[in-house]
Amino acid sequence: MKYRPNVPIKLPDPASVLRVPIIEFDCYTEGPAVDDQGYLYFTDLAGKTIWCYRNGFLNRWATGVRPNGQCLMPNGDHLVCDSDESVILQFDNEGSLLKKWQYELIGRLKVRCPNDICVSNQGEGFYFTDSVRHTGAVFYQSFDGRSTVVADGIDFANGIAIDPDDRYLMVAESYANRILKITLKEPGIRNGRPEVFATLPFHPENKETGNLPDGIRLDLMGRLWVAHYGMQKVHVVSPEGELLRSYDTGIPLTSNLCFAEQGIYVTGGSGEPGPGSVCLLSWA
Repeated sequence: MKYRPNVPIKLPDPASVLRVPIIEFDCYTEGPAVDDQGYLYFTDLAGKTIWCYRNGFLNRWATGVRPNGQCLMPNGDHLVCDSDESVILQFDNEGSLLKKWQYELIGRLKVRCPNDICVSNQGEGFYFTDSVRHTGAVFYQSFDGRSTVVADGIDFANGIAIDPDDRYLMVAESYANRILKITLKEPGIRNGRPEVFATLPFHPENKETGNLPDGIRLDLMGRLWVAHYGMQKVHVVSPEGELLRSYDTGIPLTSNLCFAEQGIYVTGGSGEPGPGSVCLLSWA
């Protein structure tokens, strides 16, 4: 299951992008992912639910304690961060729980608040962020049981994405308002220290909560799409780290995004624990 989205080679002008409301929710939403059949999955954190949506129909797909970021594995399984239970949940493609990846320590670090997750393109393991002020981290877990600390000392590690060749990770360092690039020597082992890939625009009122990059996605041309919490924006950053476009999401606290055939789905809300919403930014 390798979803190939309809991401434009030429980025559309922001004025031409249509915002389509999909769902209004009691709870703040997160963790969007689209499978190869076009089904949208997302989480609602305080609502303890992973939802499935398609063609106007919404179904309660699975539950957790505080499900947050998620990703799809090549075999169709879902990996979901549960921030309150401090575990990674693995579901099959029908929503049945297969496994809880539970931790006391990875290396010398305690796993405290798993937030977002990505699976390697070779399928041998996954990476996830631990969202803590000042001392956040990125962890790796192989499916054969090996776990490592990829990076630590990150001021609230948040969104995470891996390039198609598994050469590097992009990680949102929320309270530094920037994106880090972590070059990989081998799965779970970094090559050198994390580098600053891009510093993002600052909120015009300089509100700290406005300057928080959240969920991120790499497209097939190496551009990074960033949900900017508090800015009501999705930014697109070039492979060289330059800001290319900013799109208004209409969601005051924009949490995350994923690619779809029609454009991008965006999650978030106007407050936490709610209300929340999901919308589509369409250029089809």
